[in-house]
Amino acid sequence: MAHWLFKSEPSTWSWDQQVAAGEAGTFWNGVRNHLAKKHLQAMQRGEQGFFYHSNEGKAVVGIVEVIRTYYPDHTDESGRFGMVDIKAVTGLPRPVTLDAIKAEPRLKDMVLVNNARLSVQPVTEAEWAVIRAMGGV
Repeated sequence: MAHWLFKSEPSTWSWDQQVAAGEAGTFWNGVRNHLAKKHLQAMQRGEQGFFYHSNEGKAVVGIVEVIRTYYPDHTDESGRFGMVDIKAVTGLPRPVTLDAIKAEPRLKDMVLVNNARLSVQPVTEAEWAVIRAMGGV
């Protein structure tokens, strides 16, 4: 199973809002980058990802699960982009900041470190394990 990282500015959609969505979860829309679109298309139901607060906080704060695979994004007038649905699984007892990620040598090749602007990105199995441990889960 693959792992992912979903980035959101807390002022737009926060971890607390994701948690409040409950078991029904919510759609992850607004992606307008073709590489991020390919990542969304590759996602399978049951795969998990990190929920990352970008710009404000800059930290992995929780874990989400894909509950619906890729389908058209109703906010995209061009019809070229889609979305997936995710639900909150658990918060991290210790948020893992971008600075902490950059300081960890085992994470030097992580997409988040090398392509920080990409809103949806893959996470390797090794990166998944390191960040989970750093976050206390």
